[in-house]
Amino acid sequence: MTDLTATRAEGEARLVAFVPRMGRRYANGRNTDHGAGAHLAVSVLSPYIRRRLVLESDVVAAALAAHGPEDAEKFVQEVVWRGYFKGWLEQRPQVWASYAQGVQADLAVLDRDRRLRRDVDRAMAGQTGLDCFDAWVEELVDTGYLHNHARMWFASIWIFTLGLPWRLGADFFYRHLLDGDAASNTLGWRWVAGLHTRGKPYPAEAGNIATFTAGRFIPRPQDLAKVTKGLEGTEPDGLPPLRPLRPCTPPQAGQPTALLITDEDCRIEDFGLAGLDIRCAATLATSHLRSPLPVAAAVARFEGRALADAAARVGGVATQMQAGAADDLAKWAASVGATQIATAYVTRGPLRDWLDEAAPALAARGITLCEWQRDWDRAIWPHATAGFFKVKQQIPRLLDVLLPA
Repeated sequence: MTDLTATRAEGEARLVAFVPRMGRRYANGRNTDHGAGAHLAVSVLSPYIRRRLVLESDVVAAALAAHGPEDAEKFVQEVVWRGYFKGWLEQRPQVWASYAQGVQADLAVLDRDRRLRRDVDRAMAGQTGLDCFDAWVEELVDTGYLHNHARMWFASIWIFTLGLPWRLGADFFYRHLLDGDAASNTLGWRWVAGLHTRGKPYPAEAGNIATFTAGRFIPRPQDLAKVTKGLEGTEPDGLPPLRPLRPCTPPQAGQPTALLITDEDCRIEDFGLAGLDIRCAATLATSHLRSPLPVAAAVARFEGRALADAAARVGGVATQMQAGAADDLAKWAASVGATQIATAYVTRGPLRDWLDEAAPALAARGITLCEWQRDWDRAIWPHATAGFFKVKQQIPRLLDVLLPA
């Protein structure tokens, strides 16, 4: 996985290659984790979809065209999950803020609690003595990827068997996953912990691991905690109330424009650039914002290559920026007389936090941050107010709108 070519062309080639397996073969084989280098039943397109080098709508359209709605149902649902998580977090940004603050607090506890620090270090080094868990650590660190089922088992063992702070486990994933996404990662860990679907934690069970690793690992039942309740008691006030989806201002024609390319969406050419008065363009590296701790070099490399590919598709030459001081963005745009910055919609996460910090400096210089929003997100997000079932029920109707015949 660390040698993936981070380009739109490569992502689309991988999409075409996986199309024959998007139907019954995916539905029947998707739950089995065959290990590093053997993930043939799943697409492994997530690093490309995460950065929209490959679009969800294109993936779903390919699956439906090749297999029809019945046989492609499971694959389509898995693609929609990512949109569901993003929309859910957009409407409960307090959950992201709580996670980010919680990571800082958990790291502070490690400085004071030497035993906990030792246990967390052993887990992150793959030295727990639990073969399956230690192997998943090695695969994650070496490849930047884990099968979805392995991610759930890993999180459950981290939380319930090892008794470690869930946010530090989520942070460990976020620092190493090439497809790391603030919404999917944070809410996936919360789901396992019984915080997303309140009171329904996900248990890692020995028999399930043995079956769905095809016997590669056969842990003893006594090696794993018996999960009888989740962590909902740590959040006694329950889920925060829904907030309206954040409105965005699209770029205006005729205004001096600075084009900003981030790995939130590396298909910037889709947004009708010809009608804009673009004075300059820049790529913005942000992977280092994922955590207070060092982020894996492979994540930064993939991001850098994806940004370079995106810039090449809109004219080639772009300033390479890194998210640093909050007023750097305003200084860059002002240096060419831009009155608006045009970029793809930035969802809740570390980059959104950084842009919020940059807002006062932009306002002081009379610069508007403008965003394009994709129809896919605009259609799915309003339904992401509770569990996935509500979105799942809407999938046929949503696809009729998003993928007209």
